[in-house]
Amino acid sequence: MKTLVDHLAQYAAYHRDQRNIFSHFIGIPLIVVAVAVLLSRPGVDVLGLWLSPATLVALAAAVFYLRLDVRFGLLMVALLGVSLSVAADLAVQSTAVWLSSGVGLFVIGWIIQFVGHYYEGRKPAFVDDVMGLVIGPLFVAAEAAFLLGLRKEVEQAIVERAGPTCIREKKASA
Repeated sequence: MKTLVDHLAQYAAYHRDQRNIFSHFIGIPLIVVAVAVLLSRPGVDVLGLWLSPATLVALAAAVFYLRLDVRFGLLMVALLGVSLSVAADLAVQSTAVWLSSGVGLFVIGWIIQFVGHYYEGRKPAFVDDVMGLVIGPLFVAAEAAFLLGLRKEVEQAIVERAGPTCIREKKASA
């Protein structure tokens, strides 16, 4: 099994432009919430918890993140919990509100992602490895931790493999 650093370094190799990384701080959370919203139906309230396909997907993701790294895994569990809470609130609304919220967040999130990858000059990581769809949210959480000065050893290991971040200038077409 790949390690936390293996996954994050492979993903980071596609994300070295700071503008692209910034776009992920907006786009990926929107996409995660959108997927939770869209998978929140059908669902049932059990003792105050909304159980739906989104719950099963979040549980599977939580197990994966916790197996990679307990500290980041616990952070991801909390963030997935917030996403499920938002999704549950929207799931009980009218079909129009539920569906338009989910689709709207999904489309806006991906537009932001593709703008970021325009600056990067490189395709998204999931195009080459579908695991990029699962690692993306963890990458955002890790980058936030690095900005706060946390987990420097993980950040350093990633930079050693993927290189430093920068702002790349687009080459003018001749």
